[in-house]
Amino acid sequence: MEYKVVERSLFARIARLVLKSSNVAMVLGKTIHLSGVSREAFLKDEGWVAHELCHIRQFREHGFFRFLWLYLQESWRVGYYNNKYEVEARLEGMKHRRHLNPSRKAASAITPTEAPLPIDTKKVE
Repeated sequence: MEYKVVERSLFARIARLVLKSSNVAMVLGKTIHLSGVSREAFLKDEGWVAHELCHIRQFREHGFFRFLWLYLQESWRVGYYNNKYEVEARLEGMKHRRHLNPSRKAASAITPTEAPLPIDTKKVE
């Protein structure tokens, strides 16, 4: 799968401020935008990369503008954390991490405590 990585992205910086996170990776089309993390550190974290590659696949499957619309609708309806596209990507990342040996897990660029926590309070009914 072809993709591009952009460090110090304005888009990711805005997402970082909204999510109140120390580091963010976000996808627009085939490009992974980073803020607060280097390309090198991001690429070392295979679970995080798997998460973002899942979003690239989602963009490819739905089309750029349609996926943006679906993603925003879903976030508005159930919030960021319960967004089905985020849930799918988180599962991809976690599935990938389970297969790492303990020393590689320890070398990951982020730990679960550094992952952005949900800032919304929308409930799924």
